Amino acid sequence: MNYALIALNVLVYVGERLAPVVRLDDGRRVSLGDAIVRTYGLVPAHLWDRPGETVHTIVTSMFLHDPASLAHLGANMLFLWIFGDNVEDALGGFRYLVLYLGAGFLAALTQAAVAPGSLIPIVGASGAISGVLAAYGVLYPRSPVTVLNPVLPLWLVFGPFLVLPAWLIIAEYFIGNLVRGILTIGAREGGIAFFAHLGGFIGGFLILRAVRPTPIDSSYEKWSQWRSPTKRPWR
Repeated sequence: MNYALIALNVLVYVGERLAPVVRLDDGRRVSLGDAIVRTYGLVPAHLWDRPGETVHTIVTSMFLHDPASLAHLGANMLFLWIFGDNVEDALGGFRYLVLYLGAGFLAALTQAAVAPGSLIPIVGASGAISGVLAAYGVLYPRSPVTVLNPVLPLWLVFGPFLVLPAWLIIAEYFIGNLVRGILTIGAREGGIAFFAHLGGFIGGFLILRAVRPTPIDSSYEKWSQWRSPTKRPWR
């Protein structure tokens, strides 16, 4: 299921990028990829004004990304590839899909509630993926994750990569989005939908409590206090 979600996101993005540029009756040239984003992305003002006509965009927006930004898609799919398969292993394919879509749904509603008058389309899988991160943090809090060392001078001491417990990385993700989200309240220009990330994260945590099977069999190595496992079979 996780690989199917990655494939679907990538295929939709390729379709956006390959969409031709057309000339309108008034002579303007527009990209059909941009038109797809405006049509199927979630526009908060339209959702509240015409919910019956636009409620489907809550779902369609989860599988759209900015056609001009490969980094938008790449970052989301990287996180989904790293964390999603382990969550699916614990929940099974159907429960995992419920968590993914449910978190994405709550993420979209949260962002639309924070900026109800916005006319900027919300697109991206990051809200749903935030829910996956929350589930991973609950299921595998002490699993080791290899990350790039962000401080170049410290490469001489620790090397280019650091191995950290999952809970620390995921907590930093949540706190970082919370702080940046508060700082962007009232902003009129587009940008990262931080409150969608927060809504998806909280949604994933709550949905996991409802769908999580018990007991969960996990054979992953774990941290012992601040000592990482001797074997690191995945990154």
